[in-house]
Amino acid sequence: MTLLEHVFFLLCVALAAGAQTLSGFAFGLLLLSLTSLLDIAPMQDVAIVISMMTLANFLTVFGWRWPDLDWKRLMPVLGSSLVGVTGGLWLLHTLSGSMNVLLRILLGLTIIVCAFILVHGGAMRKTVSGPGAFASAGLVSGVLSGLFSASGPPLVYLLYRQPLPLPTVRNFLVIALACNAFFRLVMVAGTGELTWGIMALSLEALPVVVGVTWLVRRYGMGRSVEAIRRLVCVLLVLSGLSLLVPGLATLVR
Repeated sequence: MTLLEHVFFLLCVALAAGAQTLSGFAFGLLLLSLTSLLDIAPMQDVAIVISMMTLANFLTVFGWRWPDLDWKRLMPVLGSSLVGVTGGLWLLHTLSGSMNVLLRILLGLTIIVCAFILVHGGAMRKTVSGPGAFASAGLVSGVLSGLFSASGPPLVYLLYRQPLPLPTVRNFLVIALACNAFFRLVMVAGTGELTWGIMALSLEALPVVVGVTWLVRRYGMGRSVEAIRRLVCVLLVLSGLSLLVPGLATLVR
């Protein structure tokens, strides 16, 4: 990467971190879409950086102490996520290289669908969903983690509809996403893709994520949460379309 590409990469990280802090989601999807649009770094490398930032977020929130959790509901998510991450990584390797256009189309579609799901949400349930719902969300989350290191939307959609205390939901999300990131990093490291260059890129991004998160929490949290969510979703849709339309045009030619 050139110096200018590093500058653009850090600007993308700052924008994604700010959106994540204000809206509660979108870091992975937004960073991946922006870097893909600008052609700053390979999608596979950026996905690994996102996984590293997810683990850093976990350590920032909890340190080395795990909070009390409902393991009865967490275990189906983690078990199915492990299967999903494996399948998602296999699909990523299958579509990369000569089929990179299909990968960009798939990313664009994923971003658009996730944006619509997250902005519309769903009705609050009167009772907590059963293990099957948690396992299904974990599986889809794992696939998205394996493909794009963006495992949040399925779990966000499921958990924020549950009649559970908000701190419980947030803790569940942080730990589930961190476990997905850990699964992914272990598998990537096993294939030799976790290079020193990617580690350096992650260390480069870390202070930007921490700094922007602190600044936004300190000075930018007085805005309407719903308005911010919709603004972030509009940005996601536009970035998704900018990946999807050129990809489809390339296939049609």
